Amino acid sequence: MIPNMKKLFSNAFSGKRLIMSIVSMILLVGVVSAAAYELTKTSVTLVINGEEMTLKTHAKTVDELMLENDILVGEHDFIEPSLDSRLTNDLNVAWIPAKLVYLTNNGEKLPVWTTSHTIQELITELNLEVGEHDKIQPSFETALVEDMQITYESAFAVTLYSDGEEKEVWTTSTTVADFLEAEDIILGELDRVEPSQGEIVKANTNINIVRVQKVTDVVEEGINFATVTRNDNSLTRGTEREVQSGQKGKVAKHYEVILENGKEVSRELVKTETIQESKDRIVAVGTKQIVQPVSRGGTPGDWVTFSSTAYTAYCNGCSGVTSTGLNLRTNPDKNVVAVDPNVIPLGSIIEIRYNGRILGQYRAADTGGAIQGRKIDIFMPERSDALRWGRKNVQVRIVK
Repeated sequence: MIPNMKKLFSNAFSGKRLIMSIVSMILLVGVVSAAAYELTKTSVTLVINGEEMTLKTHAKTVDELMLENDILVGEHDFIEPSLDSRLTNDLNVAWIPAKLVYLTNNGEKLPVWTTSHTIQELITELNLEVGEHDKIQPSFETALVEDMQITYESAFAVTLYSDGEEKEVWTTSTTVADFLEAEDIILGELDRVEPSQGEIVKANTNINIVRVQKVTDVVEEGINFATVTRNDNSLTRGTEREVQSGQKGKVAKHYEVILENGKEVSRELVKTETIQESKDRIVAVGTKQIVQPVSRGGTPGDWVTFSSTAYTAYCNGCSGVTSTGLNLRTNPDKNVVAVDPNVIPLGSIIEIRYNGRILGQYRAADTGGAIQGRKIDIFMPERSDALRWGRKNVQVRIVK
């Protein structure tokens, strides 16, 4: 029985060794196969946004390599070499995913796909020539990110007239108001700008800053004195005598003056203030009339023009008796005139001519308060005749 047991154990041990040998063989084949599989891979360097990684792959092309690594290459991405290029050992594959940014170029907004890393690179990529005075925001060194908003404005020259100076200014402003803000130009309360602040600024625009000032100017002026005349019957007509000398006055005139760029453009009188009153010059003017009397004994033809009126014996305030005592009410047929005794002596006989016709001879037998100088008042019996006569110029001469 024991020999049988030995034989059994011997057979079992031999079976285990066989199994182990088979397993070892399988493992060896696997290791060799794996080693052989690895040895058949292609070694490449994949550069993503500047970061390198070494890969071993059985991919045949760049496209297969990217798909193998779950990388989807977009239409605008940068890939080098191209997707259909075959892989070789030690090949460098560079991939830069594109970003979508928005560029507003002088007011026009455009979507841009780019693989540039900074705004400076993007400007170079787009062949934009950015001048010294052009404006781009954000700055050149700013790194690009998805959906970034970029603004580019090309500068142009305008002429600025301000504070007595003329200068050329490069600007990217859209309106006059924007330009003033960009140039740190502050307008005073009364200042203005031409064109107005809402106007669009274009190349070669002339921008004029008008500095406006409102000031008060006080001007002292002399006031001429007035000459006042007063009638004086103690002085002969035609003569004058100064009673009081005149003296000039003085006023202060307050003007509101508008200055534009230092030059006066308007002046308005707002107040007049009297500093010193003027003193009138007073002159006495003679009113005394000296009339040369008509000479007695004048020969026919020595006619003198008189102003004549007519009266009756029954006029208001009349007694009917002349200053020489003649009662005209009882003597209505008498040819009588009232005269100025200084011109025609009472008692004189005169002739009166009207329109070339001699009316008759009359006695200077009466006087009157209104009969002064070369005036006569002719007596007429009827009131109606006196009214019709009215006032007439006649010629008079003394007969005796």
